[in-house]
Amino acid sequence: MGPVPAGVLQLLALTGALALVHIPFGTYMARVYSSKKHLRVEKWIHKGIGADPDTEMSWPAYLRAVLAFSAVGVLFLYLLQRLQGVLPGSLGFSSVGPAQSFNTAVSFVTNTNWQSYYGEQTMGHVVQTAGLAVQNFVSAAVGMAVAVALVRGFTGSRTGRLGNFWSDLVRGTLRILVPVAALAAVVLVACGAVQNFSGIHEVGQFMGGSQQWNGGAVASQEAIKELGTNGGGYFNANSAHPFENPTPFTNLFEIFLILVIPFSLTRTFGVMAGSARQGHALLATMAAIWLGFTALMMWTEFAHHGPAVQAAGAAMEGKEVRFGVGGSSIFAVATTLTSTGAVDSFHSSFTGLGGGIAMLGMMLGEIAPGGTGSGLYGMLIMAVIAVFIAGLMVGRTPEYLGRKIGGREMKLAACYILVTPALVLVLTAASMALPTPRHSMLNPGAHGFSEVLYAFTSAANNNGSAFAGLNANTDWFNTTTGLAMLLGRFLPMVFVLALAGSLAGQRPVPVTAGTLRTEKPLFAGLLVGAILIITGLTYFPALALGPLAEGLA
Repeated sequence: MGPVPAGVLQLLALTGALALVHIPFGTYMARVYSSKKHLRVEKWIHKGIGADPDTEMSWPAYLRAVLAFSAVGVLFLYLLQRLQGVLPGSLGFSSVGPAQSFNTAVSFVTNTNWQSYYGEQTMGHVVQTAGLAVQNFVSAAVGMAVAVALVRGFTGSRTGRLGNFWSDLVRGTLRILVPVAALAAVVLVACGAVQNFSGIHEVGQFMGGSQQWNGGAVASQEAIKELGTNGGGYFNANSAHPFENPTPFTNLFEIFLILVIPFSLTRTFGVMAGSARQGHALLATMAAIWLGFTALMMWTEFAHHGPAVQAAGAAMEGKEVRFGVGGSSIFAVATTLTSTGAVDSFHSSFTGLGGGIAMLGMMLGEIAPGGTGSGLYGMLIMAVIAVFIAGLMVGRTPEYLGRKIGGREMKLAACYILVTPALVLVLTAASMALPTPRHSMLNPGAHGFSEVLYAFTSAANNNGSAFAGLNANTDWFNTTTGLAMLLGRFLPMVFVLALAGSLAGQRPVPVTAGTLRTEKPLFAGLLVGAILIITGLTYFPALALGPLAEGLA
């Protein structure tokens, strides 16, 4: 079988698997967040942290809980890295430096998992498991909690209450992420992924020297890394490393883990909103963008011009022969259209247009299907903007799910969509204007600019993937990408929760003959157009200087 049919079959198999679990898994998550009962272990946790899970929170209280929990996470992970040299299971590694400790702590707490270090040469077992892996669970649960709070804003009735953050956090972790990740880890171990706490081993002689490898709880961390759309690899090669991703089957399975919660959350939204068709409209929008980007990526990588590429049959530079162009293209789109950031190939080695597609996926706001929780609330923000545009066209006050979208709601939605582009473009411009940051670029010209643009796009969108070729382990990039990750994660959450509180305080508006039917294909098409146009107007000049200039050269 040729590489193109093999890639298409992989895409069809992945789509079928996602469709198979969409309804039962999405319905289950809706029941988890709607249930009034608490498991015994959940009661113990709530008692231990002194939280009352039945207390309904206003949006400022919900936001304070999110920020307080995340601040404690940053502090704990920072100290864990700084103390690594005196901790057991450090594998002989010294403590991590202050700038890199700050960057990594912020990275994992914000669900970004940007890594400016070699994992197998920097982090011991304790930091990897008690620090990084724990944040992989709870940072994903925070995103899901904020998404559910926004859904409650649309479905509440003049209460102004959004639920309880601590209950949402614990339920999302214990009832959804832990059991699914445990099952996924078993599958990965059965397929050859590593799971141990061994030390460093020498693995034979290579060109006159020995090669060293260390083991670790890789399979369990790999499972939640993909399921929670985190992306931080145990090894520097990430999901291109055979210890993390041994076979073509595990490659496809990991893509499935990346996409399953974000796609299924549209069903959760439909069930909680009392209209499954509303969820179908969001699902159709996400699926259309995802399939379109995947098709474009595969086309650019299979059909790239040049005698060497044509002789090889495809652009294989930077790609694993185990996965081929098809598997690598599907993985690249999945990881950049979500906030995962894991890689099974080096995006810097993709064709110029292929690298641009990966970058554009992040610039969309990672909403097709997006991150765990963040994809859903990002798409709902875009839906609010789409109904506002439709209202301007017909001269009617825009409504969505029975809520009027007025001036306050639009200001909050506009702030949401402006924060990330401002961070990306300002920090990229500063890095190109100053002499020192430019020294980190491996390549000159358009490709070097793409390296910097990709880095800040990845950080501000909480993606975490790297274009490669950029030395990001410097004080400048550790500090600026850390700030981009912090602001790119929590400033949008402020606007999301404020919007949820505003909507939750409204009286539901009855449906009339003039109400825009937001569950129809027409609205899904409008939503796709709004997403692409807003992104295109915002980022096109920067893309023209980088991947477009390189691809058309």
